[in-house]
Amino acid sequence: MAVDHVVVGGGVMGAAAAWQLARRGREVVLLERFGPGHAQGASHGSSRIYRTTYASDDYLDLTQEALGLWRELEAESGADLLRLTGGVSHGLGRSDVGDIAAAFTARGVPFSWLDPQEADERWPGLRFEGPVLFERSTAGRVHADRAVAAFQSGAALHGADVRHHTAVRAVQQLGDRVVVDTDDGPIEARSVVLAAGAWTAGLLGEQAPPLVVTQEQPAHFAFRPTAASADDWPVFTHQPREPHPWPSGTYGLAVPGEGVKVGFHGVGPVTDPDRRTFEPEPGQLATLREYVRTWIPGADPDHLVPISCTYTTTPDHDFVLDRRGRLVVAAGFSGHGFKFAPAIGRLLTDLATDDSARTPARFALTRPLLTPAPAPTPTRS
Repeated sequence: MAVDHVVVGGGVMGAAAAWQLARRGREVVLLERFGPGHAQGASHGSSRIYRTTYASDDYLDLTQEALGLWRELEAESGADLLRLTGGVSHGLGRSDVGDIAAAFTARGVPFSWLDPQEADERWPGLRFEGPVLFERSTAGRVHADRAVAAFQSGAALHGADVRHHTAVRAVQQLGDRVVVDTDDGPIEARSVVLAAGAWTAGLLGEQAPPLVVTQEQPAHFAFRPTAASADDWPVFTHQPREPHPWPSGTYGLAVPGEGVKVGFHGVGPVTDPDRRTFEPEPGQLATLREYVRTWIPGADPDHLVPISCTYTTTPDHDFVLDRRGRLVVAAGFSGHGFKFAPAIGRLLTDLATDDSARTPARFALTRPLLTPAPAPTPTRS
């Protein structure tokens, strides 16, 4: 079988790429190893944060593009995907809020500064420290499961062949074609987008960028009886001042019907995606409960439901969005990639269809932290 494009991985990034490719009239096959709505990777669940709190132009460009594309996907699918609730960033350990505010001012992103007392009064379910950056109309929550389903169904609507329960065993470039070896037989394509998440290194082998896969341990904590409704909570990030007892900064958001989702960022144990236990790590979970007890008075630290998900992280925590020959690689979304998905799908589509397309240097496979320095040449004495 031969097609224009194959996308390997039906999580949010692969599905977004398939949607964008199919919207351009390209012949595309999307291959997903697991069934619809599975919980094996990093794209499942009911909620992800959408926010634009970045100082880098590369990320701000993608977040602002993504907002419009999320709305296009909603209009096409009829699904309620992105709910804007506002967002707050605080903590005396943050060093970048001034740069973010400057970037917001330059781009006309509406925001304001609140002191901790003002923020406490406005959102009594949270406690605050230091100046609070309030992102008024460009932050909220994305429904993750609905988003993946909408990208996949949208790709199919535009003619893509979406295949679940189809494992990929190898991806090999042969001249101007790429061969994808599946359990159902080989598929040849003009280009392949590899968006396999935690399985990326296994498919790329020695050509893979350095990626670390961890099992993370957020949880949903029940709302206190006096807590505001979910739509009255902002999404939030908090970086306490050192020294503090927490393993990292935190993120969180209120989720209708499930409580307040809270998690540490990128501190879980290294794992093999095919050998995960999905069991909560007791020590980290106990620390997370103490964090909630201290900083989130609107949530009940004694009534919670643990969540298990994976992070796939590069050494610098920036994404990989680049092309190597006829193979486009999307990887390393490090727990903050979901919000960008429709815009990343567009960028991957450009790379897959246009030989002249270039990725920002921040996302290149050839950036220094992803490229080991050559061994020194021996000299004769």
